[in-house]
Amino acid sequence: MIYLDYQATTPLAPEAREAMLRWLEGPGAGDGFANPSSTHKAGRAAAAAVEVARDQVAALLPKGGRVFFTSGATEALNWALLRGAEAKPGGVAGLSIEHAASLQCLERLNAHILSVDSKGLALPPDDASIPENGIVATMLVNNEVGTIQPVADFAAAAHAKNSLLLCDAVQGYGRVAIPEGADLIAISAHKIHGPKGIGALWVRDGVDLPPLMFGGAQEQGMRSGTVSPALCAGFGAAAALAAERFEADAEHVERLWSLALDMLPEWTINGDANHRYHGNLNVRREGVNGLRLMSDAREIAFSLGSACGSGSGKVSHVLRAMGVSETDARASIRLGWGRYTSEQDLRDGLDAIKAAARLQGVN
Repeated sequence: MIYLDYQATTPLAPEAREAMLRWLEGPGAGDGFANPSSTHKAGRAAAAAVEVARDQVAALLPKGGRVFFTSGATEALNWALLRGAEAKPGGVAGLSIEHAASLQCLERLNAHILSVDSKGLALPPDDASIPENGIVATMLVNNEVGTIQPVADFAAAAHAKNSLLLCDAVQGYGRVAIPEGADLIAISAHKIHGPKGIGALWVRDGVDLPPLMFGGAQEQGMRSGTVSPALCAGFGAAAALAAERFEADAEHVERLWSLALDMLPEWTINGDANHRYHGNLNVRREGVNGLRLMSDAREIAFSLGSACGSGSGKVSHVLRAMGVSETDARASIRLGWGRYTSEQDLRDGLDAIKAAARLQGVN
């Protein structure tokens, strides 16, 4: 299988796997299984590993904030919006192209939904649409079309009205610079070659966010429940590697982007071609049935959009928000690549996709 679905998840980095192993050991193999809340030597060692990981994760985020580990970005986004709305009751607003983890919270909170243009970029913030003493949700990199949103502009608009800015940075963390100005930032380990099942919410110092869960006072009293040193260590190692390889990974992604554009000249790009992360290519072709294309090119792992919405039969809410017709949306596919994608893999994968399109009568 050739894997071209890096927006859904990324391969686990060998360094992250190695960092996790000690904390998965059982009796007779070491003391890595200890509970980090225990006060004995083994527990203190586990707690220290969690704090090292916290620092590694925080190194890719703005200064002046705290990292709280969660089960993933979905939990972090739900925490920020649902609990945040209790602390900031003035109202909520968010982009129409937010991930479902945010969008469904926004709908539940009767939020004002902010529009995007045909290129998948947020329209400039309008003072009338920004709540007073509330929360504004603006993602950094869209998970379906890769467009990079003007987070700093929305942060300034939110702050002018005493509101908080929540940034879903899942697709941007470790890949693009995190802009200043956000008050809450949600991230996930498995998008940067870390393990699944762990993410984090970054909270700016001075932001009074209510705790997510009660029961054991873990995570500085903000999220009760036993912390996994293994997952934290894997996340931390992946973050440290992302920081170390930031430039090299970016250069590799750009080479693959250029290669893909050269090989798909007849396909139309969904979303702005410049203001986007170039490890995400969402394209469409007249006459193509995306679902059938996946079946005919089953040895290539790619998607029709968000993995969270696959199988629902629904047309991408992101493409529809951009004004893409239902027909064109169903003719669209999302390709994603990164650190472990070779140029040859991308060539072979795109050749297979083009061959599958020819089976549908598309040359």
